Amino acid sequence: MADSVLIAAGGTGGHVFPALAVADALRARGVEVAFAGTVTGMEARLVPERGYALHTLDIQGLRGHGAGRWLRAPWRVGMAVLRARRILRQTRSSAVLGMGGYVAAPVGIAAWSLGRPLCLHEQNAIAGLSNRLLAPLAQRIFLGFPGAGLARGEWVGNPVRDTIRALPAPRNRFGSHTGPVRLLIMGGSQGAKILNEISISSLAGMPPAERPAIWHQSGKDHVETTRAAYAQADVDARVEPFIDDMAAALGWADLALCRAGAATIAELAAAGLGAILIPFPYAVDDHQAANARFLEEAGAARMLRQEGLDGVRLREALTPLLENPALRLQWAEAARRQDKGDAAAAIAAACAARAGGKDA
Repeated sequence: MADSVLIAAGGTGGHVFPALAVADALRARGVEVAFAGTVTGMEARLVPERGYALHTLDIQGLRGHGAGRWLRAPWRVGMAVLRARRILRQTRSSAVLGMGGYVAAPVGIAAWSLGRPLCLHEQNAIAGLSNRLLAPLAQRIFLGFPGAGLARGEWVGNPVRDTIRALPAPRNRFGSHTGPVRLLIMGGSQGAKILNEISISSLAGMPPAERPAIWHQSGKDHVETTRAAYAQADVDARVEPFIDDMAAALGWADLALCRAGAATIAELAAAGLGAILIPFPYAVDDHQAANARFLEEAGAARMLRQEGLDGVRLREALTPLLENPALRLQWAEAARRQDKGDAAAAIAAACAARAGGKDA
């Protein structure tokens, strides 16, 4: 059997983009890669676009949903495990990498039941349910943040695309920027309606001459309302539903305003970019706040809680950074010091070794 790895990743960009980074690193090693995911998550578009086969499962998340979904869960998970076993046989995968989220659970169980080596990667500072359940079955466990609560976990950081890792150092980037301060606003891969609204309110209250240049990822469901709100506020902004070339956006920016998903934190660190972080308040176990504290405690970011936040308070947090280039550079360099290195390569090396029957 040729060395091959099945990657279980689905849902949001926080699971899918790190998985794609590992897939690219595996492919560079000559390892065959296939994905297990869903037809509804971001993987349905992103994985085939990158040239990988996607095999789908009928599975949904449980936490934060009603009793009905929990009651149906045993049957649904059981069927998903059977489907995952078929996928493993079909793809002849000799190892599995679970990237967390509800897709990983049935695939990880299927791997264990067939005697296939299982590796896990936990992106967030607080481990999710799937990885906590699968941890006893796994041969290797990798962590995006130190102390994520999984025994035997090895801190390697979160995988980041090579194009982001290749960006020049903050001092070199910022030195080439001219004109207004550049603010990158990101609500996450699915956008964030409240963050969009608060951001526009904050910027509208600034004198026009003091406003930054704005590149705003609004989410596909909010792009038209966000553009209309900027127009009504008479604020110039580049608004896109989703930024595919995140390296270009991070390289363009002097400062970020965003949620605190694990992938976002890793990308800020790899690029070297300071940020105002507004964690999604309904994230499971409040893990985005824990993610945000990682950069805040390093002097690379400031965390603002969404509760009680308005345009005035956000403007008060932004203004010192917009006015002080030395402070922006200080935050950016602090962010880059938190970059753990090439996590994708480290995870790929371990998965490739397991796929090849080696104890690594």
